[in-house]
Amino acid sequence: MKPGDLTLIRTLSSPTVHPAGRDTVVVLSRPDVEDNRYRTSLWRLDLTVEDAELTRLTHGTRDSAPRYSPDGTRLAFLRASEDGPAQLHVMSTDGGDARLLTDQPLGVGAYSWSPDSSQIVYAARVPEEGRYGTDTEVKPDQEAPRLIEHSTYLADGLGYVLDRPSAIFLLDLAPVDVTDPHDPAAPEAIPTSTQLTHGAGDDTAPVFLHGGTRVAFLASRDRRGTWRPDTLVRDVCSIDLRGKGFRRHTDGTGSVGSLTVGTDGTAVYGANDLGPSLQDFVAHNAVLRRLDGPGVALTDAEDDHLACSPVIADDGRVIAAFERRGDTEVRELPSGTVVLDGHVSVDALATGGDVTVAVAGTRTSYSELFVGRGSEPLTQRTELARHLTGSAAAIEPEELEATSGDGYPVHGWLFRPTTKARRKAGHPVILMIHGGPYAQYSGNLFDEAQVLAGAGYAVVMGNPRGGAGYGASHGRAVKEAIGTVDVTDLTALLDHALTLPGLDSSRLGVQGGSYGGLMTTWLVGHSDRFTAAISERAVNAWDSFAGTSDIGWFFADEYAGAYQHEQSPLTWADNITTPTLIIHSERDFRCPLEQGQRLFARLKRNGVPTKLLIFPGEGHELSRSGQPRHRQQRFEHILDWWAEHLR
Repeated sequence: MKPGDLTLIRTLSSPTVHPAGRDTVVVLSRPDVEDNRYRTSLWRLDLTVEDAELTRLTHGTRDSAPRYSPDGTRLAFLRASEDGPAQLHVMSTDGGDARLLTDQPLGVGAYSWSPDSSQIVYAARVPEEGRYGTDTEVKPDQEAPRLIEHSTYLADGLGYVLDRPSAIFLLDLAPVDVTDPHDPAAPEAIPTSTQLTHGAGDDTAPVFLHGGTRVAFLASRDRRGTWRPDTLVRDVCSIDLRGKGFRRHTDGTGSVGSLTVGTDGTAVYGANDLGPSLQDFVAHNAVLRRLDGPGVALTDAEDDHLACSPVIADDGRVIAAFERRGDTEVRELPSGTVVLDGHVSVDALATGGDVTVAVAGTRTSYSELFVGRGSEPLTQRTELARHLTGSAAAIEPEELEATSGDGYPVHGWLFRPTTKARRKAGHPVILMIHGGPYAQYSGNLFDEAQVLAGAGYAVVMGNPRGGAGYGASHGRAVKEAIGTVDVTDLTALLDHALTLPGLDSSRLGVQGGSYGGLMTTWLVGHSDRFTAAISERAVNAWDSFAGTSDIGWFFADEYAGAYQHEQSPLTWADNITTPTLIIHSERDFRCPLEQGQRLFARLKRNGVPTKLLIFPGEGHELSRSGQPRHRQQRFEHILDWWAEHLR
C-alpha cells in the first residue's frame, strides 16, 4: 500500500436491519483526499436475494447513523451539510425525499425510536448563550472567559464541554402541517423538540424504556438527579416523557458504557467496576447484566472484553462481540453459542427479525458485512476488497509466538514486504507498538502496517502485557509498572522475529502512538539497539500530562501511581542517542502538544538528530480519522524518515 492508496479504503459502519429481516442498511465511508473530507452515504443490502450486492440508498455525502423504525415503515438517519452539523432526517421505506426533523445549533448525536414508531428521543449539545455561534456578533476569540471549577471540562475531539452539555430531547412524529397549505410542494415545517433534561453534565445515549413510557440515558448523577462532576461513575438513569420522575437504575459504583433495549423490552447494560476508589478503571472489562432482574452477570469480568455494543434479538438472545487474541468472537448469551469467529475484527452489530448482522474487517478487507439467521453462523455477504489490487492489495501476516524473559507467552504478527530485499541481510525491521494500552493489535488489514510493508519494511507488531484480548490480568500487569513486563514482552517478540530468515537485525526502527509513543520514547531511552524511532502523540511526562490532558486528572494516578517520575520517558531522555521523529497534533487534548514539545526541546539541547512534525487542527485521532490530506501527508513524512535512516 502507498500513501496515495488511502483513497481506496472503504469502511462500513452503523448497520440497521429491517424489523422483518428483509434488508440491512449501512453507512459506507471513503476518504476524499482531493476535497479533504470523508464521503459517507447509506447503502442497502437485500437479504432476500442470495447474491445481492450493496446498492446506494442516499446520495448525500455526509449521511450516517441509519435506524429503521420498529414498524419498518421509516428510516431515520443523520445528515450534515458540507459545513454544518448533523441533523436528524427521516424517509419512508417506500421511497421519497428525506424530511428534516431538527435544527439543533451543534447538531444531533445518538438517538432511538419509540416502540410504537411515533417518537424519537435524541441527545444534542446545548450551547451556552453567546458561545459557539449563538450570537453572530461574537466571534470565538471574543467570547467571555471560562471560569473552570471542575476537572472534566475538556474532551479530545471536541474541546470545552461544560459550556455545551449534552441534553436529552423528545421529538413527536405526528403529522406536521406544511409551511404553506395552499402549496402542496412547500416543505414541511421542522417539528418541535421538547428538551427533557437540563443543567450541567452530559446526558447521553438515550433509549426508550418500559414499553416507551420512560426514557433511559447514561449520566453521572446522584439519586436525586444532581450532576456528579469529576467522577468516572456513569449510571443508567431515566425520566418519564415529561422529563419528570428521575430514577437511577444502577448503584453509582461503576461506569456504564452501553445500554441496549430489545423489542421485547429486555434491557442489558455493560458496566466497569471502579473499585473502592471509584477511579480504578485499568483493564476492568465491562460486565453485561440485565437492567431489570437479579443482576446476574452475562459475561466474565476476567475474560470478556467487549469489542462493540451488544444487541438483543427479537427472541431475547443477547449477541455480543469480544476481543480474543487479536481477533473477535461473536457469541449468543447466555448460551455461549459462537456465531462468528476466526480472523475478523468486529466493529458493529445489528439485529432485525431473525437476522443478525456484523460489520468486520478481515485479513484482506478493511470492512465487510457478515449475516446470519437465527443461531446459524454469520457468513460474509459483501466483497468490498475486490478493488484492492496492485499496491493496495493486502499483505497477509505470519503469526508469531514468543516467550518473554520471565516465561510469559507473547503473541503477535510479522508483515513481510512482497518486494525483494535490497541487501543479502534482508529487510529492515520496524517494531510497531499499539496505544491504549488496554487495546489490541490484530493481524487483519491495517493501513499502518500495509504502508510500511509496502515500502519494503518488515513490520513486527503484537500485544504485550498491558493490552486487551488476553484477559484483564494481562491488561493490569502494567498498572504502576510501565516499562517493566511490557518492555520484556516487546523485546522478546522482536528478538524472536529477528531469528526468522530475510530480516536485517542491523537496521531496526521502532514507532508507536499514544501509549505506543510512550513505549517508543522509553525504549530508545533505555537501549541503543534501534537505528531510528518515531514517537507519535505520546505521553512523555506524567507530571504535566496530569494537568493538561482531558483525562490526566485520573489516568496518570491509575497507570503510573506514585511512580510517575520513574515511569515518565522524559526522565530518561538524556540517555537517548537514537534519531527520533516526534509527531503531534495541535488540538490533541488527550496527549497534549507540550508532551511532544518537551521531548523535542530535550533532544535538540542534547544534539540528538530530531524533528517535530505538528499537524494543525487535528486531535488525538489523526491517524485514524483525521483529515484525509493530513493522513496521507503523515504517511509521506513517516516514509521519508525511515528512508533516511533505514534504507
